[in-house]
Amino acid sequence: MRRWSYATLLCGTLDIVYAFIASATLKGRDPVTVLQGVATGPFGDAAASWGLRGAALGALTHYAIMAAMVAIGFALYARKPFTTMPWWLAGSIYGLALWFVMYGIVLPMRFGAPFPNPDPVALVVWGLPHWLCVAWPLAWLARRRT
Repeated sequence: MRRWSYATLLCGTLDIVYAFIASATLKGRDPVTVLQGVATGPFGDAAASWGLRGAALGALTHYAIMAAMVAIGFALYARKPFTTMPWWLAGSIYGLALWFVMYGIVLPMRFGAPFPNPDPVALVVWGLPHWLCVAWPLAWLARRRT
């Protein structure tokens, strides 16, 4: 399997599992509801009522977004100055960029609500996965590609 495919599966799975756990713990939502929520982005609010079909579309949407994040990350990590810095620093920089794009641009466009949530706990709960589940594993894998 190509390394970028592995990175997409690994980072996408880590990220969505984190979302399942955090959503269940903090909001009482089950995985199907979480995935239906993802599907509402490209397919509108009706996707939340599409049952397992909506959840499947949410999963496909999630992994498609992750594939784009991985492709951009691999391209970024192949360039200087990222090739000369430690993987964890490069991953931290990319994680911050991912967080800003998601919470500063994508979510406000979709939901019309101000993001990021000014609550410091919410910032950690929803921002940390961009480093731990996506940016750092991606940086580590991209650095070790041949």
